[in-house]
Amino acid sequence: MVNAALGGPCVTDGRSVLLSWTASTSPGISGYRVHRSNTSGGPYTMLNTSLVTGVTYTDTTVQSGQTYYYVVTAVDTSNNQSGYSNQASAAIPQ
Repeated sequence: MVNAALGGPCVTDGRSVLLSWTASTSPGISGYRVHRSNTSGGPYTMLNTSLVTGVTYTDTTVQSGQTYYYVVTAVDTSNNQSGYSNQASAAIPQ
């Protein structure tokens, strides 16, 4: 399965982070999972409980003064998950 590719940099308004990515080219993709870490390279925690069917996601659970690291995985109709995308980061201002 072809991984999604995160676009960068992440866009933040200080209260949220807007992520966008390039769709996986694999057939049968049903959606995407967004994962976040406070540490570059993980470990990552999944943010969305249901699949994101588009190619954007807004993280509204950020805190000021923190830096977050994001990856995305593609999920197919058989619930197989791709490897992580490239990592993107967002620094939330104080």
